Amino acid sequence: MQFQPLLEDIIATLRPELGRAGEVASYIPALARVPAERLGIALRTCDGEEAHAGDSTTPFSIQSISKLFTLTLAMREQGEALWERIGREPSGNPFNSLVQLEAEMGKPRNPFINAGALAVADRLVSRFDAKAQILAFVSSLCGEAVQFDEEVAASEAATGYRNAALANFMKSFGRIDNDVASVLDCYFHQCALRMNCLQLARAAGYLCRDGAHPLTGAPILTERQARRVNALMLTCGTYDAAGEFAYRIGLPCKSGVGGGIVAVVPDRLSLCVWSPALEPSGNSLLGIKALELFAAKTGLSIF
Repeated sequence: MQFQPLLEDIIATLRPELGRAGEVASYIPALARVPAERLGIALRTCDGEEAHAGDSTTPFSIQSISKLFTLTLAMREQGEALWERIGREPSGNPFNSLVQLEAEMGKPRNPFINAGALAVADRLVSRFDAKAQILAFVSSLCGEAVQFDEEVAASEAATGYRNAALANFMKSFGRIDNDVASVLDCYFHQCALRMNCLQLARAAGYLCRDGAHPLTGAPILTERQARRVNALMLTCGTYDAAGEFAYRIGLPCKSGVGGGIVAVVPDRLSLCVWSPALEPSGNSLLGIKALELFAAKTGLSIF
């Protein structure tokens, strides 16, 4: 299959819709200034073929896509013990909801909502210099040095009242071990990782290669663990729109309010789309359409 002309065709098809619908994530001031008229797509196959089109090399704030990488680090460190404090069920609620957390005694429903990612960050802070390890890990996966966008991290810290509430709420139930400020600092920085579509398509490659490093082939996760991350992406990776993603696209996906979405075709490829204008659940409006076109034109699906 010739992927390069396919990606160029998807960009050309959707370009007339740029800026016509959706809203950028204005509740984070540093993201509110990102132009909505951006659209990029990139992929990397299991055997190393790459294709990309549009604004695929323009860096952006990956936001909740980072939860893939912190979850992977935590699974490597803790194995099954990680799930003693974090569930694996879809939430059906907005990604920053407090209501469900109270009803379930401070145990987050899954690692991809904010409360769950804060619990994962707490595990990492307990183990090592979490911010340094996250940078080193993600840089290794994509084969290039990546950095935190300190302006975005500061912007999130200045306005992240609900995340602070989530962390303190979990702390009150004994679900957070470390100082809340340290956990929040780690979380705000991981969300502020600055990457482009091509880097993210490379970095997520271990999820389509049974857990093997996308560049070196070294084990990142076991085959079983990689399957489980993909299962969580399918059921929980796109906030409260996971069912819609499964229905329309049929691939494990993880989105972020920076407008990026990573998708995985097990044993075939990993891909990333980016367009900053979001639909109401916080997923990229044109990113969804791009993935839907990709699935329709290639016939690739896990179903």
